[in-house]
This record gives sequence, C-alpha cells and structure tokens, in this order.
Amino acid sequence: MNGKPLVSVIIPTYNRGDKLSVAIDSVYNQYYDNIELIVVDDGSSDNTAEVLERYPDAVFIRQQHGGQAAARNNGLQNSTGTIIASLDSDDYWHPDFLTRCVEKLENDKLDFVFANWSQQAKVGNDWDFLNGDPFLIPYFEKVVDSWVVLEYSELRKVYMEACPSPSSSVVIRKSSIVSGWDNRINIADDWCMYLEVILSKECRAAFTLDKLWKKRIDEINIYDGRKRNEVLRHLYISDTLTMMDKFKKLLTRSEMYIFKRRYMASLVELAKHELIREYNIKECLKLLKDSFTVNVPFTLKMIPDVFMRGLKGKYDALSSRA
Repeated sequence: MNGKPLVSVIIPTYNRGDKLSVAIDSVYNQYYDNIELIVVDDGSSDNTAEVLERYPDAVFIRQQHGGQAAARNNGLQNSTGTIIASLDSDDYWHPDFLTRCVEKLENDKLDFVFANWSQQAKVGNDWDFLNGDPFLIPYFEKVVDSWVVLEYSELRKVYMEACPSPSSSVVIRKSSIVSGWDNRINIADDWCMYLEVILSKECRAAFTLDKLWKKRIDEINIYDGRKRNEVLRHLYISDTLTMMDKFKKLLTRSEMYIFKRRYMASLVELAKHELIREYNIKECLKLLKDSFTVNVPFTLKMIPDVFMRGLKGKYDALSSRA
C-alpha cells in the first residue's frame, strides 16, 4: 500500500472484555499505518463479542477454548503480513511501538526485536522491567541509538537463561518463525517459540531499553497472575521438561545442563512449598525423587538452602502474628 511492510498484529483474548478495547485502540493509534489486526477469541464467555462489534475493520476469529498458543497460531495461519506482532489483550502499546520496532528490524535485517516496558505492580508504582534484567545488563554498554544488537552467540546465551521478551514486546519476521507457538506449553509458549527461532539458524535480534508498551496484570494473567507454586509447577517444571525434550538434539551439553539445573531447582523449591505450606510429605518426597533422578549432587546442595529459607520464612510469619 505505502511501501511499508504489512504488519499482522495478533491479539489472542479470553474473557478480557473489560480490557480488550484498550489493547485494540493502542493498535489503531499506532503511527505505523500498514497494519492488519487479527483478534482471536479463545472461547470467551463474557462480552468480548460485543466489544469487537465496535471494530469492523479487524479480522475476528472465534475458536473453542484451547489456550493462548492455539489462539496465536490461529491468528498466524490467517495472517497475510510479512511481519508479525502479538499483543496480549490486557496490555497496550505506545503509539510509536511499531514504527520504532519495524524500522530497526528492517534497517538492520534482524530476525526479531523487542522493547522494554512499564510493568504494573500488584502493589505500588509501575516499574521499568528490562533495566533490571541480570542477563541483559552485560550488553547495555553496546547501546547505539537506543538499541542493543545481540549477535547470535549472545542471543543464544541470553535465551538459555531466561526469556526477556514477553509476547507483547516482540516484532518478528514471519519467515523466521519455525512452527509457531507450541500448544503443549502452559505458560512459556513465547519463550519456546523464540528458542526454536534461535536454535534453527544463526539469527540476530535487538532490544531497546526505551519503554514502548505497558504490561497490565490481574489475577488471571497467564504468568503474573499466578501464585509462585503454580509458576514453578507449570513453567519451570512442566514447560521446561517439554522444551528439554523438544530441543534436546539442538542444545549443547552445557545448554542442556542449564535447563536441567532450572528444572531441579524448581522441583526442590516446590517440594519445600508442599512440605512447609501444604504439609504434603508424599508430594514433597516425589518432587525430590524427580530431582535426584536428574542429578544427586546438585539436589543435595539445593535442599538445605531452600528448606532453611522456607522454614525461616514460616517462623518469621508465625512470629509476626504472635
């Protein structure tokens, strides 16, 4: 239309009728003007359909409830743009988000870019997320014109340890996406997708510390709305196992150990929770057994530290009530 590449924006949504319009408005308020908006309703039971009636230019897809990964894949399959951006329906972009990201993506011929954001706090003020990311801090000295380019070895190292780019922060080439979002993943479908991109070829990416969007949270967020024990069970244990199996032929021995270490540490922490909070000795022992199966010395090293911290926290809580 105007020489700019078409960006297909996918908004997966589930019972977000109260927040969806803010996300959609933030897309239509972008300075970037070659956008295809696809909203995938993942079987909502609220007023989502009524909200979408106000946006006749958007492509509206309704599916049976299958989770955020299935919704994103549905949007991807129905997209026609060469660039993909997925915005969670409880978040919103600042007007310059797409202009800044697409310009960097195109000028540097990158596979994907991601932007910093303001994270809504459950209590207190919003906070700057990426400026405190321990895995990105070593690369801050590389900032040029507000962007940091991560070469392949750097990108691979960062994403082995953590995912610094939730879905709403990323603009990616459609041609770089390998198989989309994995429907088996509970929480980390975005992390798994980026890892597949990174492990499939020597790709490059960039990030900016400028805050170009806002993460809003409530009790039904896929990640931020969950209790710590749920995050451990679904993300750091179940999802980590799935990714280890999926990428086992693509990871080096040291990279696989990073995954195993995270998995074992989460098993031990969840075992502590089951014993101290739930008084479930049987489940505690099962989780510890799973960790011992992977690596005995690491598990033995973790147990005293994790359990003593847990017992101290329990003691302090009881003392404060006395």
